[in-house]
Amino acid sequence: MDNNYSNNYNGQSQTQQQQQGGYAGGSPNSYQNYNQQYYNPYQQPTGGNGTAGRPPKKKSGFGATLGKCAAIALVFGLVAGSVFTGVSYVGTKALGVTGSKQASSSSASVTQTSTGDAKDLSDVSAMAKEAMPSIVAITNTGTVSYQTFWGVQEQESESCGSGIIVKQDDKYLYIVTNNHVVSDAESLTIQFVDNETVECEVQGTDESDDLAVVKVLLKDIPSDTLSAIKVATVSEDSDSLEVGQGVIAIGNALGYGQSVTNGIISALGRTITVQDEQTGQTVVNNNMIQTNAAINPGNSGGALLNANGEVIGINSAKYSDTQVEGFGYAIPMSDAMPIVEQLIENGKIDQSQVAYLGIQGQDISSSVAEAYNMPTGVYVYQVMKGSAAEEAGLQQGDIITEFDGQKITSMSELKQYIASHKAGDKVEITYERMSNGYQEDTLKVELGAQSDASSSSQNPFTNK
Repeated sequence: MDNNYSNNYNGQSQTQQQQQGGYAGGSPNSYQNYNQQYYNPYQQPTGGNGTAGRPPKKKSGFGATLGKCAAIALVFGLVAGSVFTGVSYVGTKALGVTGSKQASSSSASVTQTSTGDAKDLSDVSAMAKEAMPSIVAITNTGTVSYQTFWGVQEQESESCGSGIIVKQDDKYLYIVTNNHVVSDAESLTIQFVDNETVECEVQGTDESDDLAVVKVLLKDIPSDTLSAIKVATVSEDSDSLEVGQGVIAIGNALGYGQSVTNGIISALGRTITVQDEQTGQTVVNNNMIQTNAAINPGNSGGALLNANGEVIGINSAKYSDTQVEGFGYAIPMSDAMPIVEQLIENGKIDQSQVAYLGIQGQDISSSVAEAYNMPTGVYVYQVMKGSAAEEAGLQQGDIITEFDGQKITSMSELKQYIASHKAGDKVEITYERMSNGYQEDTLKVELGAQSDASSSSQNPFTNK
């Protein structure tokens, strides 16, 4: 950066020097050449044979002196006027300026530059002011252990995140956030928009989707705070989202309090894999909203809003790399709200609604596929008896390449696509089966329920 700045700066200096050098070497020459065209009244006339002519008759007295002064003044005026005209002509040609427009009066006022609304620099202050009362800051207090020379030591630690007020009933205020914001908490506190702080408790969590709901007793919230906060307006219409659509993100960035950033939807339907630093659990999320609105530590659990001020996503993760900038991700509310409603209602996910396929599988990576002439996908090495997969006709040795129109390259992807459906949903699976080489085929599957599985430990495609 310093080098670039230095190079650019030096380049400008050289250009200026070159311009100055051009001006110093060019104008006097032109000016001199132009002057050579004028008649010198003091040059002695020559005769036809090149010899000097007869000297002029000498005059004396005051009249002669006055005449000389008048002649000198006349000649000076002619020369000066011609030179001024010539310089003005050269200057206007060189600068591309015409002299046709002239000020009509010396008292005319200079026009002020115009102002107007810049459509590409939207003012989101009104939207932020309206949405801010529905966003909270969450502080997670816990104990961390670490190894020292004297053995294992423990100390209290704090982490921060954000949350969105989504519902109120007669007793509680419910706030949705990310599971990693509240995991391993010994105590949780909520800070509202007026900086009032109260304790809260976890209502329910869904680790596989990185979602959680916390609740606050209404009687613990001061009346002034209750009048200041709001329940967020949620949009579950994910079909209306478009790449390039303007959005803003609100959250407790870096734990400093609520802040606002803006950007656009950069992409839709992204699949990301995130490892929780506290639990070590790997979470794979598909159908994520990608945005270039700044998502920083502490923003997790905060709101991603559209231009109407509706919450369209829960800010969840940021891609962190020295070579990458502007990659933040949010869970669409269309995916989150069915889970949130279950957590509010039951405190857990209803396993009777969780989709279940009933296979065990192994990744066929691109390198393995190339080495053994196999398709890329998930190799089925076991089909559970009585499962939806068995009833549909999947067999051991099949390689699943697509699930309901989505290309499959790993078990984690297949698991997440299954989890995005409910029990009873009918989907189409594309697979390849060995028969004189691999042959592609499709079949329709009615997904079963997780509660019907005889043992979730045998099934790698659960939501737990």
